[in-house]
Amino acid sequence: MTTALALPSSTTALPSTLRTGLSRGGVELRMFFRDKGAVIFTFSFPAIVLALLGSINDEPGPGSPMSQVLAASMIAYGILSTAFISIGTGIANDREDGTLKRLRGTPVNAGAYFIGKTVLVAVASLAEVALLLAVGVLMFDLELPTDPGRWLTFGWLLALSIVACTLLGIAASGLARTARSAAAVLNLPVLVLQFTSGVFVHISSLPEAMVRVAAFFPVRWMGQGFRSVFLPDSMAAGEVAGSWEHPVTALVLGAWCLIGLVLCLTTFRWTDKRAG
Repeated sequence: MTTALALPSSTTALPSTLRTGLSRGGVELRMFFRDKGAVIFTFSFPAIVLALLGSINDEPGPGSPMSQVLAASMIAYGILSTAFISIGTGIANDREDGTLKRLRGTPVNAGAYFIGKTVLVAVASLAEVALLLAVGVLMFDLELPTDPGRWLTFGWLLALSIVACTLLGIAASGLARTARSAAAVLNLPVLVLQFTSGVFVHISSLPEAMVRVAAFFPVRWMGQGFRSVFLPDSMAAGEVAGSWEHPVTALVLGAWCLIGLVLCLTTFRWTDKRAG
């Protein structure tokens, strides 16, 4: 009589993309917080800009002082700075020094890598937003909302903004020819969008053509959305449509999440092609 022996499987299932991505997110966080200079600059720069601009533009407005309008709007800049500029320049550096090439030989696929970067941006953005709100409350008497509905709006705005800007930052990392030029290349569109989207200046003072162009980009809707959370409803009259337009904001930011994902999947590269 022959007895069939079950042979042990020679293959082991790899972790899921989500699990690998979350694990990679932990690594990204540890590396980020070990770089004290990057941590201080990332967190302090938007808060310093808010303190300076808010002190200069502290004249009373029809519903809230301009400093409070800036405090609410600057949350969009803080997220964009962390998600788009920091991630974009970081990936350009990783690509140039060979970090991405080494990662490619591990179970970290592109999807897991994107998840890891999103985890990093989510944690950093939460800390940065908390600092911006602290500056707004302590320096400019910004009132935090007590209505749970406003915090719910804040939650989905924050989530969509982080995902959209992170994916766009990953995709834009390939625009720079070198890691050294990445900061300049990525800062230019961010700076332009801050002015044309009503973050640094009130959107009602901008030319109509500029406002129409800015409406195609997420920053305009991020700024308007965060103003809707932290400013009185009477301030909605100063917006382009005279209302907060939450459904349109969700639609535009959701669309940019999808656009960013498509761009990442089609343009992301692990190595510098010029090196090959």
